[in-house]
Amino acid sequence: MSLTKKVLLPMLGAVAAVTTATAALAGPYDDYKGTKLVVNFPAHPHYDAVMKVLPKFTKETGIRVEVDQLQYLKMREKQTLELTKRNGDYDLLAYVVFSKADYVYADQLENLARYFMNPKLADPSYDPDDLIDGYVGNIGVAGGNKGYLPGPTGSLYGIPFGSETSILGYRKDIFKKHGLKVPETYEEMLDLACRIPKLEKGMGGLASRAASGHHASHAYLLHLAPLGGRIFDSEWNPIMNNAAGVQAAEALKKIVNCGAEGSKTFGFAEAGASFLQGQSAMFLDSTIFAGRVDNPRLSKVVGKVGWAPHPKGVRRGSQTGGFGIGIPKNAKNKEAAFLLMQWLTSKKADRLIALAGGNPSRYSTHSDRDVNAKFPHMQIFGEALKYADPDWRPIIPVWGKINADLGTTLSKVLTEDLDIKTALDGVAKRSKEVMREAGYYTWDSYSASGIN
Repeated sequence: MSLTKKVLLPMLGAVAAVTTATAALAGPYDDYKGTKLVVNFPAHPHYDAVMKVLPKFTKETGIRVEVDQLQYLKMREKQTLELTKRNGDYDLLAYVVFSKADYVYADQLENLARYFMNPKLADPSYDPDDLIDGYVGNIGVAGGNKGYLPGPTGSLYGIPFGSETSILGYRKDIFKKHGLKVPETYEEMLDLACRIPKLEKGMGGLASRAASGHHASHAYLLHLAPLGGRIFDSEWNPIMNNAAGVQAAEALKKIVNCGAEGSKTFGFAEAGASFLQGQSAMFLDSTIFAGRVDNPRLSKVVGKVGWAPHPKGVRRGSQTGGFGIGIPKNAKNKEAAFLLMQWLTSKKADRLIALAGGNPSRYSTHSDRDVNAKFPHMQIFGEALKYADPDWRPIIPVWGKINADLGTTLSKVLTEDLDIKTALDGVAKRSKEVMREAGYYTWDSYSASGIN
């Protein structure tokens, strides 16, 4: 062998070894450095916190992120336009649960299975079991039970990102003054709702939404699930007029009648203001409200509020709300978008976003020592989220029409003293027709025939 070969072959071998080692050490983000992702987020406290953390992603990965942050309704309008394009402008977008149903049915969101199956993309330390499971089912899964819940036929299209549930806020000073016990059950909560105004003149018991339309229906649904009710049975028959449905409406009426002045016209903002201004002793609604309580610019009850899980009726069943994030089918940079989605919802980023004031979507973040040192309510919120009910309201295309009818009718119950059973019987009858027209009973006669 010549001298040249004796020298060159070992050198080539060494180069090959280095090349192989370098390839083996290549990171998951290397192929995407320099990529620019365009994402669509809402103008919302959680996403304001996200904006503070996003630069860390770019620093770690080399992937740039441009955010189009819009007011929710404008965001929804923009997404409706973008998702119908052949090539969309967005690589990642945030959405609410009703948009999930619309987007998946229109085949506008990516099924995430193939990304989590790809070892080059899927982070082995992601720990999906740590995600709040009620929200994974509510905001992320479609095609399972009832078409919108988890089940053997379900698929994952998004990940929770900004989870909210219903929580009870109460005035610690008022409760201490009168030796009151924080309510754990509906019976206790309703008793206090009407007892407190007698103890504190001019103060309402529990601030609640009640205004005509979606506010009244939302408040009703808050009580329906824990009191054992549903809007439909397993065969899509409306059952909001059964005993549990009537009891939920009675609970809402009692709360409003014992509320602060103007309670019958309260929306979310008005009910919240009543509590923040010291006009009501309790508040039952979304956890997103917590950020306002200790803000002296908005609140007169700074340092005076305690938190407790949504009280129990025949079962626990708090609301599921908030946002999820998904990858559009027409996105230009899907793999890089998945890496961003995975990073944002990872344990590390979820904790950072929580410390910046966002709503965490992981159990571990709610129990994190530093997070609780800064926001002492997080531990309680984490307990409440264990009972978040992904089916507290139906996620079907015709729900908007039924919900509007329900809200308008309940408003008449609250303001015109319409008989509750009669009112809900009317809603059930009209809902049945809406469901019939939408095709929900197409298989009934076929099944009844015994042919199948």
